[in-house]
Amino acid sequence: MIHEPPFILADNSPMQDHDIPRLATIRRRLALLRWWLIGALTLATLAGPTLLDIALPLAPLLSLLALLAVFNLVIQVWGGNEEFRPVDLAGQLAVDLVAMGVLLYLTGGATNPLISLLLLPVAVSAFSLPARWVAGLALLSIGIYSLLMLYSLPLPVADVARATRLHLTGMWLTFVVSVLLLAWFVTRMTQTLRERDIELAAAREDALRDAQVVALGQLAAGAAHELGTPLATMNVLAGELANDPRLPEDAHADLELLRRQIGICKEIVGGLTQKAGIERAGQLQAANVWLENLLARWRTLWPNASCALEITSPGTPPRLIPEAAIEQAITNLLNNAAKIAPQQIRVLLGWNGKTLTIAVHDRGPGFPPEVLRRCGAEPLPPVAEGSGIGLWLTRAAVERRGGRLRLENRDGGVATVELPLGESA
Repeated sequence: MIHEPPFILADNSPMQDHDIPRLATIRRRLALLRWWLIGALTLATLAGPTLLDIALPLAPLLSLLALLAVFNLVIQVWGGNEEFRPVDLAGQLAVDLVAMGVLLYLTGGATNPLISLLLLPVAVSAFSLPARWVAGLALLSIGIYSLLMLYSLPLPVADVARATRLHLTGMWLTFVVSVLLLAWFVTRMTQTLRERDIELAAAREDALRDAQVVALGQLAAGAAHELGTPLATMNVLAGELANDPRLPEDAHADLELLRRQIGICKEIVGGLTQKAGIERAGQLQAANVWLENLLARWRTLWPNASCALEITSPGTPPRLIPEAAIEQAITNLLNNAAKIAPQQIRVLLGWNGKTLTIAVHDRGPGFPPEVLRRCGAEPLPPVAEGSGIGLWLTRAAVERRGGRLRLENRDGGVATVELPLGESA
């Protein structure tokens, strides 16, 4: 598993699509952290003259806090609609540092115990930005601190002992606030890192599964090419046997069925070479018509199976373009059901404004616990006949089209495929 800090970005590079959710998260957390600081500093400014008996320049302090609040509000309202880069985040943190520097200048400079708050933007940048921007913000923070040691408006406290007590109390308060804010922010960042690790692991599993599916498709195309010759030979031999006068009369019906099955196999094998890498283009069809045609073709392969189509949604069925991968996925579910309970299969077709749902319901003993747990995430051992490679391929095909496969036991086994409308089926 790859372990790397989230939000590590190339300098000035635009965000990639998969980084946008994480950047939106850190931007929301930074804005929330800024609101907390604005609120705490506003309360301290208003309460200082009364509780601490210290004359503060209220007008400039409150004006600066109001400007910082407007800045934060603008970022929250309009900032999310623009492409976000590391330089933008660094700019926000630089504004925070300058604003706190001005506040400290108006309230005693380096002697103000709140001077340690200059560390917070630097700590946030260390978790979020490339080293170049962290170094720049660190230098800015050091520069502001250095200037505050030389230039500031002193706080008017005549009693030296009282000034010392106030300074120590302020240092304690600053330490508590810094600990709480850093603990909150670091905890959230660590949680985001864990979530990203989980997403990366899931993405690698999906990529591995897709690679296996592609390899299987290539093998299928090669097998289709090689099977053409023996199927043609079998068809010729079946035709010669049908014309043999020595053949018993009751064997002609069996030979005719054999020739039809060979013809179906030739159609399937012939179509594999086209379906292996090129999706079949077709015309829009009503979902119920498409599914009924699919069931009609499937019944020729399972003449002894009984399968009924039921419409579960009112109104006009949605229209779609048939897609070979999804047709094969539904066929795999039908094959599994036919192997378990061939005489009791129901296919339920439903839809709403966004989703097309196809459920294959058999009256058999239901899915084993291991099949329900894996739900097609990986092939099952050959002993689990009817729920192995076919179920795995079904899930892969459905998820590649943005859909979902669900398995459950309800009066037998129910395999449900949910597909987003607007996509090919």
